[in-house]
Amino acid sequence: MGNSLEKKVSSTQQLVISLSEEEEIKIIVKCWLRISNIKLGWIRDFDKIVANYATAFLMLNTFYSSSKLLKTFKGHINWVLSIDCSVFDCDQFICSGSNDKTVRTGQIKLFNGHSNVVRCVKFSLYHYHKYRSKVICSSSDDKTIRFWDIKGNEQLQLLNGHKDRIYGIEFSSFSIGRYLCSGSDDHTIRLWDVETSKLLHIFDGHTHGIWCVDISPLQSNNSNDNKSNSIGVIGGNGYTICSGSCDKTIRIWDIETAKQLILFKGHEGTVRSVKYGSNKLGINGGSNTILSGSNDKSIRLWDIRSSQQIQVFNGHKNVVTCVEYSPFVVNNIEHCGNSNVICSGSSDGTIQFWDIRSNKEKLYVINGDIENFGVYCLKFVQFKKKGKIINNNDNINMCYDNIFFQIIAHKKQLLFLSLLKSLLLRLNMLMFDH
Repeated sequence: MGNSLEKKVSSTQQLVISLSEEEEIKIIVKCWLRISNIKLGWIRDFDKIVANYATAFLMLNTFYSSSKLLKTFKGHINWVLSIDCSVFDCDQFICSGSNDKTVRTGQIKLFNGHSNVVRCVKFSLYHYHKYRSKVICSSSDDKTIRFWDIKGNEQLQLLNGHKDRIYGIEFSSFSIGRYLCSGSDDHTIRLWDVETSKLLHIFDGHTHGIWCVDISPLQSNNSNDNKSNSIGVIGGNGYTICSGSCDKTIRIWDIETAKQLILFKGHEGTVRSVKYGSNKLGINGGSNTILSGSNDKSIRLWDIRSSQQIQVFNGHKNVVTCVEYSPFVVNNIEHCGNSNVICSGSSDGTIQFWDIRSNKEKLYVINGDIENFGVYCLKFVQFKKKGKIINNNDNINMCYDNIFFQIIAHKKQLLFLSLLKSLLLRLNMLMFDH
């Protein structure tokens, strides 16, 4: 049986030499499907699976080859440690926090009320939805959290309570962002009511400082969340907080009771960045995953349901400072619409892309061109076009350390065919080996 199959493949490979790329692909797919049906009996949609897999590589390849620098924002006189992007009234805004103790919006506004390093900045959607105000929230080594009114160019609120520097902050995905969590070097996470400036909960359990926090994404039953959820004390029933610490652990907390639910161990250094996944990104079971980056130079993917590590990605030569789920999506129901690309930034000066289905090799590397300091923060954004936000893969922008990078995903047929042919031929060889 094996010899006859090898002869068939040999004759097929000789035949495709004189055919076009498209004809080659058709022959290879038909041959593989025929062989797989004989040997396995159940692979009937292999061509669809391959198309989905190859498209993921196609998108990353076009991302890498056709990306271009859009704009560099200058003004900070020291490292930029945090950035955030948002859209208000169809206008795009970017803010940044720096080692120079200031908060900036692009190159226009400067807020210098902090007396020490600004660790994290976030736009407050609560202030926008409730008061139509454009407000930035910032955390600092001066142990405070401050809110800044962009239009009035003034400080609005001040949150005091932490006993040491404050690293990460994050707004709630429910109740239109009324609640804010913060992680500090005092070993605690705190939950604040933005409306009243009151401290609601203290989450205590880490044995060292907390570097990063995140709040679980908006639940499907709360898609229309302009009104507060009446379930639970603060409307956060079922929501959780994730924290990464210098104690090398990641912990999951119930946002209503402040109780620890899950403890993840595996990193061998400080956990610098944690991100909840989301089904909106097209990742199956995405809302049940957590992505993390660490001083141990690794990126790890965790399953909340099983409380286990799923994957570990090694490739950076220095501290992994930030991680993000990629917005790349294959918009095709037949292909399951999976976006399986994640992204990481590092002190080694690179931004690397990975396929979560395979931890063998990184997909691509972009050099940050930031000498000596590396990449400390990154965020994917989508710009508007004629007053509308474009929510597709054709206009994806990545901002890192106040530099905008534009990705224009042009789908090149020849590249797709080449990738598909290469993958199919490799699977042919693997099939015969077994």
